[in-house]
Amino acid sequence: MQPSVKALLALTCMTLSSVSLGAQTLTIATVNNSDMIRMQKLSKTFEAEHPDIKLNWVVLEENVLRQRLTTDIATQGGQFDVLTIGMYEAALWGAKGWLEPMKDLPATYDLDDVFPSVREGLSVKGSLYALPFYAESSITYYRTDLFKEAGLTMPERPTWEQIGEFAGKLTNKDKEQYGICLRGKAGWGENMALITTVANAYGARWFDEKWQPEFTGPEWKNALNFYVDTMKKSGPPGASSNGFNENLALFNSGKCAIWVDASVAGSFVTDKTQSKVSEHVGFTYAPHQTTDKGSAWLYSWALAIPTSSKAKDAAKTFSAWATSKEYGALVAEKDGIANVPPGTRASTYSDAYMSAAPFAKVTLESLKAADPSKPTLKPVPYIGIQLVTIPEFQGIGTQVGKSFSAALIGQTTVDQALAAAQQTTEREMKRAGYPK
Repeated sequence: MQPSVKALLALTCMTLSSVSLGAQTLTIATVNNSDMIRMQKLSKTFEAEHPDIKLNWVVLEENVLRQRLTTDIATQGGQFDVLTIGMYEAALWGAKGWLEPMKDLPATYDLDDVFPSVREGLSVKGSLYALPFYAESSITYYRTDLFKEAGLTMPERPTWEQIGEFAGKLTNKDKEQYGICLRGKAGWGENMALITTVANAYGARWFDEKWQPEFTGPEWKNALNFYVDTMKKSGPPGASSNGFNENLALFNSGKCAIWVDASVAGSFVTDKTQSKVSEHVGFTYAPHQTTDKGSAWLYSWALAIPTSSKAKDAAKTFSAWATSKEYGALVAEKDGIANVPPGTRASTYSDAYMSAAPFAKVTLESLKAADPSKPTLKPVPYIGIQLVTIPEFQGIGTQVGKSFSAALIGQTTVDQALAAAQQTTEREMKRAGYPK
């Protein structure tokens, strides 16, 4: 008996559906940080558990990633199904309707376990637009052996001036030992993340309450002079090319006495397979100066799904897996509990984790203290500690970062760099119609 036309159509649809599901590929754009490289490696477990989903990875340097994702999502290009973004993009892109809301998560995901400050930073009007892979503040790493040899004691809460003095005493350029390593690579999320927290500590702010930039004020001048002078005196050569990954490599190779940067590096600097100085690392809070407000940043790398994705369900399945308790348990099993992605879940900070991760206490307390709604000594009209959550900041922050990087290598003076920052920011804010 010949099958009916209706039956043939049904069979064809089933076959096409199976082929479609079997061939479904997620393209994931992520940053070339060690935690994400680990995620890529461990995702073989996900593919084994989900044979109908294949993963295609696009791993990029931080500045390049941001540029590619911004272009793609603004044009609705649809190149990617999962985006690795931060709180800045989650807030702005979520508000524009460019991201899928992260709702209807599995009950086992336990969203209440995620720290409220992290959830809020990735939400718009109560809707979550990205799932946090890890969260970080900034802390101070230092070489306990070098401090001991020099008869120095690191305070629990150092000032930037103290850090500068220590760095000068611990610099021996003949031995390629540099007193301090700080970000110099231009970018709103690279050097400006660090420099803005230095400026905050000196009492500066990006804008006054009427959205007027304040780069020509004494606070910014004091902060940038300190940064440039200290790096020229005690920093490594080529510092204007160094971001997070480059300074991590320098610190792990034993070339930096002090490093102030993201708390997520704690598991890498204490990993004997990565760090030559793993047994000689101390941890304390990010330096303050005039104030401690905004002296340590708050940031989360998170996974989001663009509305342009044609594989939204599969993308949500992967994003939930990679940010789940189960993923954390997998990392602990494969690479040790100290390597579990930090800063997002209360359950991570168990007694076992706290004892295994010597950086955990400082990280946790720094995350709790960070307040993006009150980031500076004086009142401001914006939200964000090391960034300003307005669409224009990405372009402005990058331009200012280039001016400050030029001052670091001596192409311009500090005063010229600050004047250029003021001019650029005033022009762009006027063009954007602030105050709004």
